[in-house]
Amino acid sequence: MGLDDIPQPDPARLSKIYRYICVSGRERRDLLTPLLTENSIFVLSLVSYHCIFVQMASLTLSALWCLYFLTSAIRSNVGLALTMNASEHDTLIEYLGLTAHDTSLGLALYYVGYVVFDVPFNLIMTRIAPHAWISRVVTTIGIVGACMAAMKAAWSFIFLRLLLGIMTAGLWPGMAYYLTLWYPPHRCAQRIGFYFTAAQISAAVVGLVSAGFQYMNMDKGLTGFEWMFLIYGLVTIVVGIALLWWLPDRPNIGQGPRVGLRRLIPEQRPVLDEEDFKLHFADMKATYAAHAWTLKDLVKVLLDIRLYPLVLMYFGVVGTGIGLQNFATVIIKSINPSWNSVDLSLLTAPIWICDLIGILIVTPLSDRFHNHRAIFFSGPSLIIIAGLIVTTYAPTHWSRYAGLLITGIGLGPTVPICMTWTAEIFQPRHGEVGTAVGTAVVSGLGNLGSVATTYALYSGWPADVKRGYRNSNMVMLAMVGNSILFAALCSLLRRALGDPMTRELQWAQQHSVQQNKEEEEENAAKQAEEMYF
Repeated sequence: MGLDDIPQPDPARLSKIYRYICVSGRERRDLLTPLLTENSIFVLSLVSYHCIFVQMASLTLSALWCLYFLTSAIRSNVGLALTMNASEHDTLIEYLGLTAHDTSLGLALYYVGYVVFDVPFNLIMTRIAPHAWISRVVTTIGIVGACMAAMKAAWSFIFLRLLLGIMTAGLWPGMAYYLTLWYPPHRCAQRIGFYFTAAQISAAVVGLVSAGFQYMNMDKGLTGFEWMFLIYGLVTIVVGIALLWWLPDRPNIGQGPRVGLRRLIPEQRPVLDEEDFKLHFADMKATYAAHAWTLKDLVKVLLDIRLYPLVLMYFGVVGTGIGLQNFATVIIKSINPSWNSVDLSLLTAPIWICDLIGILIVTPLSDRFHNHRAIFFSGPSLIIIAGLIVTTYAPTHWSRYAGLLITGIGLGPTVPICMTWTAEIFQPRHGEVGTAVGTAVVSGLGNLGSVATTYALYSGWPADVKRGYRNSNMVMLAMVGNSILFAALCSLLRRALGDPMTRELQWAQQHSVQQNKEEEEENAAKQAEEMYF
């Protein structure tokens, strides 16, 4: 029996009970007695259920947040390196002798490697221990990030950016897939939004800390950006290795034999005890009942027409976000050329703080009203459009900068909502492989938007420099507008096609019915035995 099968109390009373539970936790369960009436089974189940999620969040979300903070820093710090120590002529561009084409090519090739390897790497994750694969990804990102401190020519910059993209492939969709092993898809937006805040805080912190790295320029013979690449890379390597012990495997760990390469992975204790395991199983039947996917299952996912509106939604918002992330200092410099390199580093931080605020406000509401994802995606997208218009056409320096802050607020919730919506649509219809492939395809093909903005806009569009990047801003505005249209299409397709159960859910439902029947027979036998004796 799952939570949905238990009789529920009056909504107002339930709200009061739930608020009490959120404050008190499991250790105060005995104090709930005055609130328990005929709905005691439901309330006690709700207590346990809430505590399970708190326990899982402390283990999974903390690790995901930390690893995403560091990997986001390594991905985005190159944008700051473009303008660091400009007065000493030790920027990344001048130090390596990069042309505008070299810069845009290196930034774009990162996403080419990401696009090509996103789906196969995410499929590998479904076959092995997810935490071990994530550890591999993070460790190799740290190694490549540290190697960027040794760049001496344009070719090394282009090569290492491509290699970094290949090593990063599968991380973002893999994290979304990993989360659906622990939480139902309709509860994932807030949690994906939580660890996605790491990217925003990382961008803000990296911007602030880069000002300090500029004062280390030529200390020990290294430029400021070389120190930045080296330190972030080494810390990420340490965290990547630690994830083998820190990040839990699947919830049902311990049910399979430790054979093959799995014997090399450090053994972990089960996260859930027997009682919590049963309750978690009741709400996550499809995850526990997952069957090995086949090529036929993979083809079914790729032929699902609901996949491609999600890709085009993601294309617009992630392309705009990455364009702003990589060229934030360049855009701010165009707003007021008198600002120096330290000013530019410091002024990037508030953009990502606003991005964080947008995530914290919108993603919880998106989970609460998960049947209206299109609205919670389109609203922030309209805010992005408003921000880009203000940045492009406002009359003063500070008002144009305020437009970037408005854009940041809108950008924050769009990406986690898009990934959550993908998992929410594809898990009921295609099971575990649907989540893995759907999120990977959306992230991989959607990042072609990142290729477009990093290669063709801003530094990749020399003629637009004299216009203050007005046309680049308008191209991103059009991309976001298309995302809104495809969000509406995705919502219509979902209503038309529905969410039929997968074989995993069908098996789990039959298994649950059989289990309940066996329990009823066992109870009846005990009652008969008691009556006889």
